[in-house]
Amino acid sequence: MNLKVTDEAAKWYKEEMSLEPGDYIQYYVQLYGGIPTAHPNYSLGMSIGKEGNIAVKNEVEGIIFYFNEEHAWFLDEFDMEVDLEDGDLVFNFEEK
Repeated sequence: MNLKVTDEAAKWYKEEMSLEPGDYIQYYVQLYGGIPTAHPNYSLGMSIGKEGNIAVKNEVEGIIFYFNEEHAWFLDEFDMEVDLEDGDLVFNFEEK
């Protein structure tokens, strides 16, 4: 269960979402819509702020990217990397 956010992706978040060091980006699981994932019928949403107990995190560029305990199951079988390609965020999943 690993979450990696590349430096380039973190910089994108900071610029596009006007984030400051110490801010949080939470990823959460939702049915349908949003960011496609390795889990059929599930997608990812994201929000600014901290909610719940952090289960897995990655701090990059002073921003804390995380899944809380309620949604951490999503990474039980996968490592997730958030990267930037051609100016767009991409979410790569690697089976463990």
